[in-house]
Amino acid sequence: MITFSAVAKRYRNGREALGNVSLHIPPGEMVFLTGRSGAGKSTVLKLIALLERPTRGQVLVGGENTGKLAARRIPAFRRKVGVVFQDHRLLADRPVFDNVALPLIVAGSALKEIDKRVRAALDQVGLLGSERQLPAELSVGEQQRVGIARAIVSRPPVLIADEPTGNLDPQLASEVMGLFRRLNEVGVTILVATHDLHLVRESGLREIVIENGRVAGDEGSLVLPIIEARR
Repeated sequence: MITFSAVAKRYRNGREALGNVSLHIPPGEMVFLTGRSGAGKSTVLKLIALLERPTRGQVLVGGENTGKLAARRIPAFRRKVGVVFQDHRLLADRPVFDNVALPLIVAGSALKEIDKRVRAALDQVGLLGSERQLPAELSVGEQQRVGIARAIVSRPPVLIADEPTGNLDPQLASEVMGLFRRLNEVGVTILVATHDLHLVRESGLREIVIENGRVAGDEGSLVLPIIEARR
């Protein structure tokens, strides 16, 4: 599902965020991405979501070569990758329903389909019934759940999360991880970048460690397959 082959990323200011990174995450796996701040975790996620393109090497997501994907195909590609942020990034003046519906509205979905999918997503995160509440009326943990609902409302096969439990207490963090595990159980491929090593160890799942822009450890790693990318 996700393959990096000798990937490097250098930003315009000259900083090399990644250098020669190779990894593979097969469909349906849930993996943690760990490492210190500035190690390159966020850059890995940006490359998967096609918020950035690699400077060198190849990034494949669902068979798509992101480095060669035409600009006109980027919006459709991004709908296949759900993104959960640490700071939620919710629209403060819009109710929960509108926040979750945003990706579907942008995609031009029919109103009946939007209503159906938003309610289903909120039900998955335990917030069905909170559609008309504003983000400020919710707890921090509930706001994060809204962010997760927004990320999964388009039913993407891939979900990436950048420090999703960074602002949560241990109990809420465990609940959020439980949500990810349930999504993974129905086939969603999930990559979670986190500093919370306790959660990682407790999960027993595969951990990819990034240090200085390179893979320093990959417990449970697999041999990279040869995959022909769609251009």
